[in-house]
Amino acid sequence: GVHEVFSRNHAAPFSKVLTFLRRGPFELEAFYSDPQGVPYPEAKIGRFVVQNVSAQKDGEKSRVKVKVRVNTHGIFTISTASMVEKVPAEENEASSVEADMECQNQRPPEDPDTDKNIQQDNSEAGTQPQVQTDGQQTSQSPPSPELTSEENKIPDADKANEKKVDQPPEAKKPKIKVVNVELPIEANLVWQLGKDLLNMYIETEGKMIMQDKLEKERNDAKNAVEEYVYEFRDKLCGPYEKFICEQDHQNFLRLLTETENWLYEEGEDQAKQAYVDKLEELMKIGTPVNMRFQEAEERPKMFEELGQRLQHYAKIAADFRDNDEKYNHIDESEMKKVEKSVNEVMEWMNNVMNAQAKKSLDQDPVVRAQEIKAKIKELNNTCEPVVTQPKPKIESPKLERTPNGPNTDKKEEDLEGKNNFGAEPPHQNGECYPNEKSSINMDLD
Repeated sequence: GVHEVFSRNHAAPFSKVLTFLRRGPFELEAFYSDPQGVPYPEAKIGRFVVQNVSAQKDGEKSRVKVKVRVNTHGIFTISTASMVEKVPAEENEASSVEADMECQNQRPPEDPDTDKNIQQDNSEAGTQPQVQTDGQQTSQSPPSPELTSEENKIPDADKANEKKVDQPPEAKKPKIKVVNVELPIEANLVWQLGKDLLNMYIETEGKMIMQDKLEKERNDAKNAVEEYVYEFRDKLCGPYEKFICEQDHQNFLRLLTETENWLYEEGEDQAKQAYVDKLEELMKIGTPVNMRFQEAEERPKMFEELGQRLQHYAKIAADFRDNDEKYNHIDESEMKKVEKSVNEVMEWMNNVMNAQAKKSLDQDPVVRAQEIKAKIKELNNTCEPVVTQPKPKIESPKLERTPNGPNTDKKEEDLEGKNNFGAEPPHQNGECYPNEKSSINMDLD
């Protein structure tokens, strides 16, 4: 049969799954449903053979799922094919199920006498029997005829259980497991173009890609020149005006105007290198002006930071000379290194600041911000390890521990021994001493 899978103007990329019932390999043919609407001489797209298809073990047709796809470029293809195969469950799974059933059948039947024994134990223990509304008597009354009839029914139940055991077990339905088997696909495509013509188109496409790349680079170079002209001309009449002399200012403005006119006349369609050369010509004049402006912005900040560090280390050196407790642990030779470094850097800063003050803004600076930053780093590396030396720790004297008592100071023990020297020993067990006067009054007969 014929079935339209992807209609005209269908969304792409897109995939669909087709299901077929087959007993053996089969082929699918793809073609355009409207040959007049495509610019190809042949409406056929290709023939696809799905291989290794077989019937189920019971002879039924197998379910085959075929995935068809249209990719981003609008090319049709059959990506995958799989067959749904029904197989019995594994033997270990089936045996485990049978074992469970046998265990259930081999359980002994419940003994009805156990209930009777439990009831007797409860009556002997003194538990009160439940009172029911149908007039049942207490446990002290003789057994009722209903209990006797129930006891007579017990053998009948045993016989019924024996009959059930003697009967053969019911046959179980085998478990079925579903497995998806991947199938190979043989594709025979109909080429609308010859081999030579296709290679020529591929080569032409590569040239077009390269041409687009070169054109983009050429336009970027041209735009860079145009942006530089507009940006620098505005700044020459603004923040850059003080950083270029009057004569250079006029010459540079004239060059920028000429470059703008060239871009819209002779330079409209020049090669990339022509724009690169023109930009370099402008930057030879504009870069020094930009540098002077940037240095004038950054240099005062660096000088301020350097001055703060010099004041910090100079104050520490002065405190050391005044025997400040915070720095009296530092060696004098180390502190002399700090003082020497501070004096050298301070002298350098004063010299370059005086030299820079003699320069005008339209001249190149004597010192740059990066050089000042390097001096700050050099000063910190020399002074910081010295002034941040920690004080040595003073250990407290260790206390001696007596064998059967708390820690005491040895000096205190010696002092107590001296104070108790010559004292009488304590009295024990009522002993009397000749020099001791009795405080007890006794009546003598």
